[in-house]
Amino acid sequence: MSVINVENLTRDYGAGKGIFDVSIQVEQGEVFGFLGPNGAGKTTTIRHLMGFIKPKTGNCHIHGLDCWKNSDKIQKSLGYIPGEISFFDDMTGKDFLKFVSQYRNIENDNRIQEMLERFELDPKGKIKKMSKGMKQKIGIVTAFMHDPDILILDEPTSGLDPLMQNRFIDLIAEEKKKGKTILLSSHMFEEVERTCDRIGIIRNGKLVTTDSVETLRKRHMHTYNVHLDSPEAAKNFARDFDGICNGSEVTVAAKQSLETIFMHYYGGEKNV
Repeated sequence: MSVINVENLTRDYGAGKGIFDVSIQVEQGEVFGFLGPNGAGKTTTIRHLMGFIKPKTGNCHIHGLDCWKNSDKIQKSLGYIPGEISFFDDMTGKDFLKFVSQYRNIENDNRIQEMLERFELDPKGKIKKMSKGMKQKIGIVTAFMHDPDILILDEPTSGLDPLMQNRFIDLIAEEKKKGKTILLSSHMFEEVERTCDRIGIIRNGKLVTTDSVETLRKRHMHTYNVHLDSPEAAKNFARDFDGICNGSEVTVAAKQSLETIFMHYYGGEKNV
């Protein structure tokens, strides 16, 4: 059985809003990327997985447990970053992390200190005075502080600068090597390409494709035939561009970027 299992999940808010017959499976040790613009249904799906919303149609399970009925048990081994993070703004970051640590019965703060150092975060100040990026770092530390087996991350690098984004990508790679199961919703195509084994693209509440990045690239590969002045020039061109040479003609295959593939499913920029 998959670690994360969404089956035929539907939540119809009317006027075409909601999610419709969404099915997702994430295996042990897999990083699954969930792509789609704002309003496509990513967060609604994730909120069902977190047990914040009761399914109307379909069901969600994590480790075989019903996400609505057993959310308390599930969340003991789950780390979560919401798309919009809310804090007790009058607390300092240090007090908030202490509060969550006590809630989770964490006795050793080595993991917390490791995360604070990794993301260069000083949590002493009041949260309400922190920048978006600093608040996001607190959210990341909170999600990873108890070393969970499962991570559900909704736009986890929102507000982070490129250096911190790269550190987060490295963190995901490390967690994957440990066998963690990760569902990652993101707008960052490079982030998804560098971390995810498979991706699901959701459009208007419906999952339009689920596959590995490599398979999607092969499916959307473009082939070009290039005519050169001589067979010798064709050989040189084929060598430089990994093409197939046939006399003075070279056949070159060009894989599409994930962003280009994404735009294909959304029919161009005007639909994003």
